[in-house]
Amino acid sequence: MNLNDYQKQASTTDTFGDKKVVDLSANDPAYVAKILGLVGEAGEVAEKYKKIIRDKKGVISDSDKDDLKKELGDVLWYVALLAKYLGVELEEVAKINLDKLSSRHSRGTIHGKGDNR
Repeated sequence: MNLNDYQKQASTTDTFGDKKVVDLSANDPAYVAKILGLVGEAGEVAEKYKKIIRDKKGVISDSDKDDLKKELGDVLWYVALLAKYLGVELEEVAKINLDKLSSRHSRGTIHGKGDNR
């Protein structure tokens, strides 16, 4: 499955319906729900990882991997819908990110501060 196909399929489970970028403002409940959902799910990934470190001495079991995959999938769902609301295909988001990171790597600025390095 490619990312754009995922994005289309993920959109069918959006409880806010078929929102389009022209329909939404930043304070629309659909946007707000997705932003809050994204940070909530990212927090769940962090929480599961914290417990692996705290309770399991950093050893990641197969069960932990399964749990983390599910949470990462939830993060991906929110990212896909936010991109859709912005009128952007998920594959474009991924390409832009890889291009940015590749440029930083080639210039030796992968580590450092700030977005524009």
